[in-house]
Amino acid sequence: MMQRIVKLVVLAAVSTSIVATAPTSTIAATAHRAAVKVVAVKTGLNGPSAFTFTPGGTIWYLERGTGEVHTLNPSTGGDHLVFTIPGVDGSGERGALGIALHPNWPATPRVFVYVTRSHAGHLQNQLVRFSVRGGSGSNLRTLLAMPASADPYHNGGRILFGPDHKLYVVIGDGHNSANAQDRTNNLRGKILRLDTDGTAAHGNPLGRIWSFGHRNSFGFAFDPQTDRLWETENGPQCTDEINLVIKGGNFGWGTNESCSKVKPRGTNNSGPKPRHLPKTYFKATIGITGAAFCDGCRLGATRNGDLIFGDVNTGTIRAVDLNVARTAFAGSPSVLLTAPEGVHSMEVSPSGRIFFSGASGIYRLIAT
Repeated sequence: MMQRIVKLVVLAAVSTSIVATAPTSTIAATAHRAAVKVVAVKTGLNGPSAFTFTPGGTIWYLERGTGEVHTLNPSTGGDHLVFTIPGVDGSGERGALGIALHPNWPATPRVFVYVTRSHAGHLQNQLVRFSVRGGSGSNLRTLLAMPASADPYHNGGRILFGPDHKLYVVIGDGHNSANAQDRTNNLRGKILRLDTDGTAAHGNPLGRIWSFGHRNSFGFAFDPQTDRLWETENGPQCTDEINLVIKGGNFGWGTNESCSKVKPRGTNNSGPKPRHLPKTYFKATIGITGAAFCDGCRLGATRNGDLIFGDVNTGTIRAVDLNVARTAFAGSPSVLLTAPEGVHSMEVSPSGRIFFSGASGIYRLIAT
């Protein structure tokens, strides 16, 4: 369960975690791989739950508990408070959870944030937007709002503009598995695909919904070679997953879930068929979080094209090869290193470098 992410501590390693790949995967040949290490960009931060980059390389990051939105110069460490979103509730897994810049930045200087906040006496998960001028934010506007669960967990929160310039948003099931299969007017347990005004994007299979049957997620990334969307997903007491997201796909989380059943079908067995199984999974939970593709990331030639991902439990960062068609994995994930703290978000800079955040800092990966 992802309650661990908000404790802001690194938990003991789960010694029973076993990774499994899809039956169609083949094991890649062993090759020499460069060693990788972590370099701190800025530490002593207050819960930088999510971050992103401008085309010029400036980092924009959120403070999960306060709703503050900052810019950070990764070369100098210079930090600037741009805006504070009012009414943020940072309890449990709530708070300021996802950030994205308008795809036409800086010509269109708008910032998008997914956040849990109190508004007009109601606690809501919201997609909000504000404008930036002269280094300050203004004109906060709510684009999408839904009731936050009384239980402070499984809010999701990752947001990202895709190659199609549409905004993708993952929303957790609110700690109620039935939400993931409810497609009436319920956005929890779903990945959404939106226009920049928060409305449903053209071509969606069902209103704002792109896919459903999701439990809770803190990471997804588009493969730059194919534009396909890959998502990390947290299991209950079992089966943390990596999914290849399909338009209109059901990923099977719902009321029939059980860790006592054969994995991974035990947590992917609800709702209409076909139910899409993960491309790889961990039998015991690791607290899987941020993910990013190595596309000239300078971590060694053999890692180019790999999916890199982290976990919050132990701060372990792993890499996994994709097959030639880039529709499955060619073997099991391998450990790159253990980070100084649990991993929350992971992003690719304009130069291709992979960065990640934890409870108190932002870091980058380099080859040694």
